[in-house]
Amino acid sequence: MPLALYDTWSRAIRPFTPLQTSHVGLYCCGPTVYDHAHIGNLRTYVFEDVLRRVLALNGYEVRHVVNITDVGHLASDADEGEDKMEKGSRRTGESAWEVAARYTAAFKGDWHALNLLEPTVWCRATDHIAEQIAFIAAIEQAAFMYITSDGVYFDTSRQDNYGFLARLDREGLQGGKRVALGDKRHVTDFALWKFSPRDAKRQMEWDSPWGRGFPGWHIECSAMSARYLGPWFDIHCGGEDHIAVHHSNEIAQTQAAHGTRLANFWMHGHFLMLDQDRMSKSGGGFLRLQTLIERGIDPLAYRYLCLTAHYRSKLRFSWDALDGAQVALDRLRRVYAEWLRDEDVSPGLTANGAADERYLARFSAEVDQDLNLPRALAVLWELVRSDLPAAVKRATVDRFDTVLGLRPAHQRDAASEIPAEVAALAERRRSARIAKQWAQADHLRDALAALGWRVEDDPKGQRIVPMEEQRDSQ
Repeated sequence: MPLALYDTWSRAIRPFTPLQTSHVGLYCCGPTVYDHAHIGNLRTYVFEDVLRRVLALNGYEVRHVVNITDVGHLASDADEGEDKMEKGSRRTGESAWEVAARYTAAFKGDWHALNLLEPTVWCRATDHIAEQIAFIAAIEQAAFMYITSDGVYFDTSRQDNYGFLARLDREGLQGGKRVALGDKRHVTDFALWKFSPRDAKRQMEWDSPWGRGFPGWHIECSAMSARYLGPWFDIHCGGEDHIAVHHSNEIAQTQAAHGTRLANFWMHGHFLMLDQDRMSKSGGGFLRLQTLIERGIDPLAYRYLCLTAHYRSKLRFSWDALDGAQVALDRLRRVYAEWLRDEDVSPGLTANGAADERYLARFSAEVDQDLNLPRALAVLWELVRSDLPAAVKRATVDRFDTVLGLRPAHQRDAASEIPAEVAALAERRRSARIAKQWAQADHLRDALAALGWRVEDDPKGQRIVPMEEQRDSQ
């Protein structure tokens, strides 16, 4: 089956054909680097990494561009409130530039820990102010903007199809608005350039034909994607929260300046859910990848967990589900190591065993149908249980892993692994606590201590650490 992908613009799965033979332009909205990324953010980047790998599996050369938002993202989608970089500066006591550098480095650390392929281009908003000013000038020439006391705004009333990506009810939004518009003409109009406040000095500001200030959040992606991929390219990705505002506004700007909707396919990853709500920084609490690592979880176990749900369905996070993903990943690595040992003793087999074409075809058919990774994982485990020779299974898994990115040949540090006996006792203790069998839970805690392991309880569950690690941390 040919590669087919879901396009948010058409609300349908469509056969994918690149605009240029064998070359694909892929733009992915990156982080706003005023704080750490949380694992909900990272789920979207795992989906986009898989997309890139599947495009490569189909023989395409991918030019992958990821932006870094280090200016202009205000606290409110209505272009109100404080710039998030200035907010991060006030919180940390560092300059906005130092905040951007620190959290960009942290984000790239998470990126590499999850085995995400390096983009062709990383591009920072502050490095592309000239491109953004030129883009706004093109919008001005097309008469799609107006100037107010606090900035330059895009006039959405000039486009009959504004908001089509999100199927926005523009009349309903206008009739039901509950916020003061200020000098804006319409509730859906958005800032292209914001003027610096007269009573305060910003750390990040530039001169422009319209006044000293800084770019709006949306203009940066339109300008940088056009700079590196052209104003009409193959695929634009992001999280589902980008559909109604950020991506709708990117499209509006590019239609005004270049007459295109920017990308032929618009693809969006869905939320990671924690309890009843999506994970977000604004909620005041979120889980970082480092939090998982500190609890003894391999970052690639989180990647595995992301692969167990389709990118267009919400994924509910739980510690039990994450533990299950870790168990599955460890099992895959264990059997892979066993296959390598078997190859050394099996007559007629070598470490260069040929991959099984039937399994490869089945795997490719699943990932080519809008990245159906849950079904692709089912093919993987069917292969693991098969009677094929070890060398063939290993070679086939190696081919699968060009998409999965789980590194089955990698073995975790034995010192960081929890023995099966200890894990079983800890699970019994967790069950006893849930059942409020406190005496039994205490007895099991003592049994773990006798084996040299300590259990630490917190609202998120229990963490098992060696006694030596506990002493070292004190």
